[in-house]
Amino acid sequence: MKRPNSILLYLLIGLSTCIVILSLLSLIHDLKFWYFKILDFPRLQYLLFAVIFLILFLIINKKWKFSSAFLVLGLLASIFIQGKVILPYYIGSKTVPDAGNGASNKGRSVGILIANVLITNRNSEKYIDIVREANPDMVLAMEVNKWWVEQLQVFKNEFPYTMILPLDNAYGMALYSKYPLKNQEVMFLNKDNVPSFYAEVLLKSGESFSFFGVHPVAPVPSGKYPDNQGEKEVALLKVGEMVVNQKLPVVVAGDFNDVSWSHTSRLFEGTGALKNVRIGRGLYNTFDANSSFLRWPLDHFFVT
Repeated sequence: MKRPNSILLYLLIGLSTCIVILSLLSLIHDLKFWYFKILDFPRLQYLLFAVIFLILFLIINKKWKFSSAFLVLGLLASIFIQGKVILPYYIGSKTVPDAGNGASNKGRSVGILIANVLITNRNSEKYIDIVREANPDMVLAMEVNKWWVEQLQVFKNEFPYTMILPLDNAYGMALYSKYPLKNQEVMFLNKDNVPSFYAEVLLKSGESFSFFGVHPVAPVPSGKYPDNQGEKEVALLKVGEMVVNQKLPVVVAGDFNDVSWSHTSRLFEGTGALKNVRIGRGLYNTFDANSSFLRWPLDHFFVT
């Protein structure tokens, strides 16, 4: 009969091997297969498990063989692979500097709140409370249908400028602004039922910036809502190409259905010469909001 310590060691070896394999597979950037894309999401979880498993293995393992050293090297490789991606968010230099204290006084600042409200969610009062507590200048709500738009009518006095397109396919959008929205345009970049918003926002200072509100489709197969299974993700890249041609400063915000370190997000970032506001500030995980551990940064702000 095996001792409990041996059983624990074998279990640890098995779990460690899984983390090593998943970390290596996460290096594959094949956009045709959604499961490779999903493997790119839990890099923080890979990193934490690799560190924990390495420490436990060094404590528990008493007999060192070639296989033991190979497993340790695999865990170290996993820590390196995931740490290279995750650590810049916590200890890297800020790619977007903090605003100066005088920006607000000069009318050159803007507060933007974005949220995927979840089309099946009926707790609109809590969301409205969050908006009013944050007191932003602009609000981008995603997954809105007619019911949600009716609930958000309470914003009509606070946010007199709007772009609203409710849809029942979980890709409706509504933009509410205290500042004028010029040259409004609803764009369908990849699918004819998945909109993106464009507007030029006029600040109190008289200056303007270009705002893109986006909600690309999810990579996970769905029989109910539009998805991106087996397709190239061109919507974000098209936005990146449009950003390059903008003469005004640009903010791109929304639920990307993707982590900001993914291959697609980095292509979008590079194409549009955009910067990720999270770098140097933290992950600020947003989905799933009901989980404290299985959460990823899927809702983003990118700026020029």
